[in-house]
Amino acid sequence: MASAYRNANRDSADSGSDLSDVELNGHETSGSEASDASADEAPALTQLPVELRNRILMLTSRGVSHRQRHLLNDLSALLPHTYKDTKLDTKSNNNYNSALNALADLHSCNYIFFLEARKHAQDLYLWLSHAPNGPTIKFNVTNIHTMAELGFGGNCLKGGRGVVVFDKSFDEGLQGHEHKTLIREMLRGVFCVRSKGVRGMKPFVDRIIGIYGLDGKIWIRVYEIRETDKDKESADDLPKGSRTDVTLLEIGPRLVLTPIVILEGSFGGPVIYENKQFVSGNQLRKEALIKKSAKYADRRVGLEERVMKRKALGLDSGSKRKRSAVDDRELFG
Repeated sequence: MASAYRNANRDSADSGSDLSDVELNGHETSGSEASDASADEAPALTQLPVELRNRILMLTSRGVSHRQRHLLNDLSALLPHTYKDTKLDTKSNNNYNSALNALADLHSCNYIFFLEARKHAQDLYLWLSHAPNGPTIKFNVTNIHTMAELGFGGNCLKGGRGVVVFDKSFDEGLQGHEHKTLIREMLRGVFCVRSKGVRGMKPFVDRIIGIYGLDGKIWIRVYEIRETDKDKESADDLPKGSRTDVTLLEIGPRLVLTPIVILEGSFGGPVIYENKQFVSGNQLRKEALIKKSAKYADRRVGLEERVMKRKALGLDSGSKRKRSAVDDRELFG
């Protein structure tokens, strides 16, 4: 009985397998087409654009001042897709290529925001690099003002995103300003935050980062987007979307960047662009010292001229002058 039951089950399984083979053969073409279509759609759904997967490595060199250190802290707080590392302890900028690219690879960062202090923090330079293949832009950072120093009344949420605005000087096709297009793309990769996939990011857009080009320099300002309700009497007649007033309040920080040189690789390679009009801080201090010493030299020349003139008149000959005949000491003994 058990053997007959097993034979019956085997016959039904064979018939079922035959039916399944017929059904699979009948739908073989449609299944292959569906798999091909899903294979074509899968990369479009899973792959994100390159500019949305940016992560910034922020760090400074040894010897920065308190203001420069607070500037990096403010920028790191404004941008949720950054990783702030400890100070880079190296004595030579020839080691930047290997050290910084290794740190970026270790922390899965594709942009490097490195502040280098020189001359006892008198000069501050920004190295902005796209790791590991470049390019690299070197800026001179001046007119630094931190959030705490400015003391503005504006405030924004920690972890929020911002709208990055460039002025017309960064438009493509401007004759003689082709390098600004590259600078715009590098700054856009640093200050633009992707809409999802960032730890600690809030789903709010509450700030505007303005980047302006003027006098061969780049001026960066940060504003808060503040919305306030209008008066109820006037707001009832307005459409629903325009019942609030939108104002901009500056929150800081402030800084001015002067591009110096653009390198093809990451902290190395051929020079793509060089700013011939840039004057280093050493040269400015040297000119100020020369100007100050020129004033001292003018005073010394005037003193020597007065001494020579007095000697020519016999006023400072060093010997006693002969008494005149009408001197009191001659007349009255």
